Amino acid sequence: MRRGLIGGNWKMNGSREFVAAFASRWTELHATPVDDVFICPPIGLFDALSRALPHVVLGAQNVYLEASGAYTGEHSADMVSDLGARFALVGHSERRQLFGEDDSTVAGKFLASQRAGVTPVLCVGETLDERRAGAAADVVARQIDAVVAAAGIGAFNDAVVAYEPVWAIGTGETATPAEAQEMHEMIRERLTKSDQNVGDAIRILYGGSVKADNAALLFAEPDIDGGLVGGASLDAAELNTIRQSLPEH
Repeated sequence: MRRGLIGGNWKMNGSREFVAAFASRWTELHATPVDDVFICPPIGLFDALSRALPHVVLGAQNVYLEASGAYTGEHSADMVSDLGARFALVGHSERRQLFGEDDSTVAGKFLASQRAGVTPVLCVGETLDERRAGAAADVVARQIDAVVAAAGIGAFNDAVVAYEPVWAIGTGETATPAEAQEMHEMIRERLTKSDQNVGDAIRILYGGSVKADNAALLFAEPDIDGGLVGGASLDAAELNTIRQSLPEH
């Protein structure tokens, strides 16, 4: 049985004051720690969040593919691990679209995360033009295959995949549960062709304007194991409501 998982991606939002307020509300909602939610704050807020919520599961929004060196402004997977991160997003659509990360770079970051003992969350997804052209499955398959080729199928035993249709991120648009399920099923089948056990066990999250009012319908689909949540993760109460919709497949 695959255990549900929620990732909260705060993107470039927040402050120490915000963290204090979020932590206070989250503590009201949870008398005991939870381990089925991880939060990806900006790296500058790692310390504030871990102090305010000592049991929080931290994730990094990004890592660099090299372990160290003259890479001004970057943070290695070893560094975020040292700060307490247990997950790292790799290949998020904003990194691909705004910062020009290609499949090879994403594969390098996937490998770097695993070398540092951090679980990579491989983000894949198509643009609106690609979907309209009927190429959604081909694009996502290419993104998956690039990492399999670089890391091997066995690496997905310690990884998470997040399907995020680019056209549904931050737009208020959301893939219908049927559309999301179709892509999640394709991803699982793609991995299953290489290794049945990996395909059966891999957790695939949906990331495309997940909110409290659509989470339950999305998560009810058999191949959707949780969500990678953007804007809604900044609201502790809404993030908790989304968590309460988690499936067990």
